[in-house]
Amino acid sequence: MREQLQNIKTQAEEFLKKISSISELEDFRVKFLGKKGELTQVLRQMGSLSPEERPQIGQLANEIREYLEEKIDEAKKALTQKMREEKIKSEVIDVTMPGKKIKTANLHPLTQVMQEIEDIFIGMGFEIAEGPDIEYTSYNFDLLNIPKDHPSRDEQDTFYINDDILLRTQTSPVQIRVMKSQKPPIRVIAPGRVFRSDAVDATHSPLFHQIEGLVVDKGITMGDLKGTLEVFVKSIYGEDAKVRFRPHHFPFTEPSAEVDVSCFVCGGKGCSVCKGEGWIEILGCGMVHPKVLENCGIDSEVYSGFAFGLGLERVVMRRFNVDDLRLFFENDIRFLKQF
Repeated sequence: MREQLQNIKTQAEEFLKKISSISELEDFRVKFLGKKGELTQVLRQMGSLSPEERPQIGQLANEIREYLEEKIDEAKKALTQKMREEKIKSEVIDVTMPGKKIKTANLHPLTQVMQEIEDIFIGMGFEIAEGPDIEYTSYNFDLLNIPKDHPSRDEQDTFYINDDILLRTQTSPVQIRVMKSQKPPIRVIAPGRVFRSDAVDATHSPLFHQIEGLVVDKGITMGDLKGTLEVFVKSIYGEDAKVRFRPHHFPFTEPSAEVDVSCFVCGGKGCSVCKGEGWIEILGCGMVHPKVLENCGIDSEVYSGFAFGLGLERVVMRRFNVDDLRLFFENDIRFLKQF
């Protein structure tokens, strides 16, 4: 048995000389020191030895085991170091090579202008108010003084879920929710998505965005409305921009007006963009109708207010000279990367 152990040691030394990888080293360990390894097989035969031989053979077997384990550790360290050096050589970075250009995303043009408009009104002391896209008809129509026979309530113009619930056609319901939940003074803008049953073309979409504003306080007049919108228009279109108010009718405001801005292309002289008029319509506005205030529990004898609303897409199209509304929703990277 002594000779068997010596042969195992000799074979192991020869085997170690041929090992060139960590996996081969693991195979070596299993072959000689594993549960079914050659050294283990020899030790299982010690029961056949005499009592005098057992300690001697056991000591020799332990010495060989310790010797092989030491050699395995040495080989593992050497192989690991070799692999590390080879990896470093193969992964050398050529600092003279041009770097890869990382593509960065930009905000969508609608989001860019939306945030710009929000900043303008926040600078004037407004807060941002939000409401649900799915709204009650009472909030979308009734409390806004819109009569039952108004065209905007027709099924061909509005997405009804049932008789009492619809996809909001304007962000005006947010104004109702604000007036019902807090007492004046109120100064908010309500940006968000709205939905109308329009056929998709270059200037219409069943989904678009509005930004509406509301101010309610004691002593609010039409002059406050005009001053607020003039500050807004000049912030968006420049200090040279002029504002024109035209009488109009909205059920929720009285008096009401349409607001035009001097054409940003021709400066008011007349061109194809403004259709020769020199003015471009941008929003509707007016003093909050007393019935709307009363519907929300606000005393119209004490408080007054003004409201306005504009379509975001219309502003953005004129800002970037975009002639087709559909481009904002098609996610064509060739279009979006321009912004």
